Parts: sequence; C-alpha cells; structure tokens
Amino acid sequence: MRRSAAPSDPVPISSSARNDWQTILSLMPYLATYKWRVIIALSCLIGAKVANLGVPIVMKRIVDGLASVQHLTALGRAQHAPGIVLLSGVGLLVVAYAIVRLSTSLFTELREILFSKVTESAVRQLALKVFRHLHALSLRFHLDRQTGGMSRDIERGTRGITQLISYSLYSILPTLVEVSLVLGFFVVKYEAYYAVVTFIALAVYIVFTVKVTEWRTHFRRTMNELDSRANSRAIDSLLNYETVKYFGNEEWEAQRYDENLKRYRTAAIRSQNSLSALNFGQQAIIGTGLVFILWRATEGVMAGRLTLGDLVLINTFMLQLYIPLNFLGVIYRELKQSLTDMDRMFSLLGAAREVPDAPDAPALAVRGAQVRFEHVNFAYEPARQILHDVSFTIPAGTTTAVVGHSGSGKSTLARLMFRFYDLDRSTGGAITIDGQDIRDVTQDSLRASIGIVPQDTVLFNDTIYYNIAYGRPEATRDEVIAAARAAHIHDFIETLPAGYDTPVGERGLKLSGGEKQRVAIARTVLKNPPILLFDEATSALDSRSERAIQHELDQIARERTTLIIAHRLSTVVHAEQIIVMDRGRIVERGTHAELLRADGLFAQMWALQQQRAALPDETAEAAVVNGGEA
Repeated sequence: MRRSAAPSDPVPISSSARNDWQTILSLMPYLATYKWRVIIALSCLIGAKVANLGVPIVMKRIVDGLASVQHLTALGRAQHAPGIVLLSGVGLLVVAYAIVRLSTSLFTELREILFSKVTESAVRQLALKVFRHLHALSLRFHLDRQTGGMSRDIERGTRGITQLISYSLYSILPTLVEVSLVLGFFVVKYEAYYAVVTFIALAVYIVFTVKVTEWRTHFRRTMNELDSRANSRAIDSLLNYETVKYFGNEEWEAQRYDENLKRYRTAAIRSQNSLSALNFGQQAIIGTGLVFILWRATEGVMAGRLTLGDLVLINTFMLQLYIPLNFLGVIYRELKQSLTDMDRMFSLLGAAREVPDAPDAPALAVRGAQVRFEHVNFAYEPARQILHDVSFTIPAGTTTAVVGHSGSGKSTLARLMFRFYDLDRSTGGAITIDGQDIRDVTQDSLRASIGIVPQDTVLFNDTIYYNIAYGRPEATRDEVIAAARAAHIHDFIETLPAGYDTPVGERGLKLSGGEKQRVAIARTVLKNPPILLFDEATSALDSRSERAIQHELDQIARERTTLIIAHRLSTVVHAEQIIVMDRGRIVERGTHAELLRADGLFAQMWALQQQRAALPDETAEAAVVNGGEA
C-alpha cells in the first residue's frame, strides 16, 4: 500500500493500555503539521484574554469617574454634566471600553480562523489513515468485526478530535489563561485574600468535577458500547432485508433491536442522574466562593479601602471566571467522552496487520505468469486444517480447473492467491508466480496482476458504469462499453431508461444474480490482468447464458494463466489440467478424458451431473438429496 503524506504513525497501543495522555500525544503529530498556525492562534488567544482583562478595569474607571462627577454635581460645581463627563476623561474611557471589547472579539475570531484549517486537516488525515488501515487489515479481522459498530467508532472518533481541539483551545486553555491573569491582578492590585479564595474555590471545583466525572465515565462507555451494538444489529438486519422478509421475522428483529435500546435507556438514565448530582455540587462550590469574595469586597467599600468601581471590578472578574466554570464541568465531561471516542478510533489504527508487506518488498515482475502451489498447508483455526500438502503448477498461458465437493478447500486457494491470508513460512509451503514467492512482493502489485470473477458478486451502491469501471477507474467510456459487450451485458444495459447510469442499489440488489455476474465479468475484462481466477463465475446464470458467457470466458482466458474453481464440471472440460480435491487434499489430476478413464471421484461426479441434466427438475433435485452433492 502506498503511504500517504500524513505524519508518522502513532505508536500502536492496545485499548487497555492507553490513557488520556497517550491519546492526546497520538494526536500531536497531526497538529504539528501546522505548528506556525498553532503558535499564531495561541498568540491571538492570549491577546483576547488580555483585552478581556481590560474590560472590567476600564469599567471600574468609568464608574469611579462617574462617581466623582456625581459628587461635583451634588456640590453644585457643575451645571453641564455632558461637558464635565467629556472634560473629566470619562468619555474617552467609554470609547476605550468599546475598543477593548471589540479587540477581544477580533482576537477570538482571528484565533478561530487560523485554527479551523488545523482542526479540519487533522480530522481529514486521521479519518483517511484509519480508512486506509482498515483496508490493509486481513480478511480475518473484518470477518470478526461488525461493520456498523466499526463505522460508528470512526464517526465518533473524528467528531471527538474536533470536540477535543475545540474545547481545549476555545474553553479550557482560555479559562486557564484568564484565571492566571486575574489571580495575578488580585495579588498586585488588591490583597492576596481574593486570589487565595478564588484559587481554593477553583481547585475544589476542578477536583470535584474530575472525581465525579471519572466516576461517571463508565456510564458513558456503557452507553457507547450499547449504542454501537444496537447500530450494528440494525445495519445487519437491514442489509439482510430479503432474508428477514423470507422468514417473516420482522418482529423478531424489532425485539432484538429493542433489547439493546432498553439497555441503552437504562445506562442513559443512570448517566443523567449522576449528571444532575454533579451540576448541583458544582453550583454549590461556585456560590460559596462568590459569597466569600463579595462579602470581603463589600466590607472594603464600607470601610473606604475600596471604591464602588473596585466592587464592580471584583464582581465582574468573578463573573468572567465563574461563567466559563459553569460550562467547564460540561466541557470536561465532553472532553473525556471525546478522548474515549478517539481511543476507540486509535485502537483501530493500532490493530496489527496480519498480512503485512515485507520491508522494502519489490513489486511482482510478471513474465509468463506461471503459478505454483508448493506443499501448501493452511488452517483458518489451528484445530481445523483446510489444506493438506497441496502441490500443483499452472503453466503460463494455460487453464487449470479445481473441482470438488463443498468444503474441500477450493475457494481457500483463491484467498491465498490474493494474500488475504499468508502461509506459515515454516510449515505452510509456498505459492509462487514466475518463481517469486508472493509473500515477498507487494500486495498491490500482486492483486493488480490477478483478476477474479467471484461466485458471490457484491456491487457498490452506485451506477452500472461505476461498477464496471471499478476494474480500471482510469479507463475511457469506450473501453468500459467494450468490456460490457464482452460480458454480454451491453444490450441489456441499453434497454434500461438510464442506461449505464442506472443505480444498482445496495449490494447490487436491483440486478438479478446473472446480471450481477455479468457486471463482475465485465469488470475483470476491463482490468485485463495476466492471471485470471474464476470462482464459480457462471453459477448464477441460466444454461443458455452460461454457454454464451463460457465462450467469452474462454476467449478472455486465451493466452492467460487461468485458475477455474468450478462446481459444474461441464464448464471445465476444456482445461489443460483438472485438479480434484476432497477434504483439503488433491486426490486426482489430469485432463477431462484422463479423469473419466480413471473412473475415480471425478468420474462419479461427472456421471451424477449428467444424470441430473437428463432428468426433470423435480427428479434431479431428488437425485441430489439421495445421491449426495455433485
């Protein structure tokens, strides 16, 4: 897989070992890409808070100025108050007040403008990295995970990045800067009492919030897990819509979905109750601190140590600190949730690649495209081996067919050729192409050299044109149409009102099985690889269509190395070599004629299929039941 221009990979850490700081550190490389923007944005943040500190200071001077003007007016020394206001400088202070407030807004908006690109770029790079990593993981990983829950983890993780940066830069950091400035101002301008009380109230508030939020975190984690599980169940049910309808299990599916919703409701109620307790405790701490501060300031005014403007200044500072603190609890909770969501996404990034490319692995160099299976042994699970010492060679430019009962290991050969799984180097044998072990070359180059028409064709929820062009996205429209003609689907497409722009629906369900199979054949024709793999390529076609498609497949396979995995033996009579497998072992090999003369398993399968072909449908079905699988 080609590497993106994203920052270096974070160190993979398992979900159980990660903590919040490790999650934050994993995010840092993506922010460091725009370090100068970050530095300038932080400078704007400090500028905004300094300007915000000036707002109550200017207001104090306005109040004190107005108090002196009122005193002069009361003594009868002033007849024109507006003039006195202007001459006394209060008017200039009002203008300064407006400028300071405007400066606060200006610096804040500049900070957001500068940092928006940093946030969105980090989200983009991480989402793309996770997407690429998921495609790089093995088939085993995806078979063990539920797509609905995994997509929810990515969605919440990317949203968590935005929230983490937003809360940190726009709420927590500004509050910390403002607290430091206010405490310093109290110590320098007034007495340490105000700074000490403010600091104690803030410390108690933060400790209380952190402790209670930590206690509440497991409620949120439980809600997340239940939400992902309910979403996975819903998506799985909807993807299998037809199966649900076939068996009339709509109510059963609804009950299963509702069971998860009930568990989610219980967890959500517990979370809300604990939230109410947290909010009340926070308000009690804030209220107590504010009472101590204002009581002391009021005493100072009464004793003449402070002016009325000082009381206004202290009260305004307290409001400026405590109003953000009212939301700091909410912010901290959301921050913890964002970190939890990000942790799940980073855990996906930390999932090890079961089938990695070797360091500095070269690209596959295809010359004649000879394929060899050399003493291949393979098991999906240690207790159940699938392939036992399988060895055969597909000479360059020839066709080899593999036949056998279901479960004999035929499709496993295709998965191993594509390196969905890797063979164990000590006991698993090897698969080579032109003498190159496929484990030693890049997976991209290997898969670019192999084209497959699978038995179960799944199409993208897009147009017919898109699904055919997927074989080679840079192909011209004429080449796409030529591939459709080769697959005998062009005439059918032309009969559709939207032609090649016809949507195929979720997983291609708007097309019949045969139509989907033809699209898959056209897609492989367009790819034009040197090695072809047909896995029951005509299984979804009727007999007439099968003959037409089989002729085209024979033409496509000419002068290409081809492996055919087949159930219908009539489709492989032309193969230069037929491999017969049973329970993961090769039991026979040869041409069609040689295998019939040998009168072994292949001959028995051939006789049974010929018998079925000669019987009416009902009798043929009975033959399958009584005679076993062909």
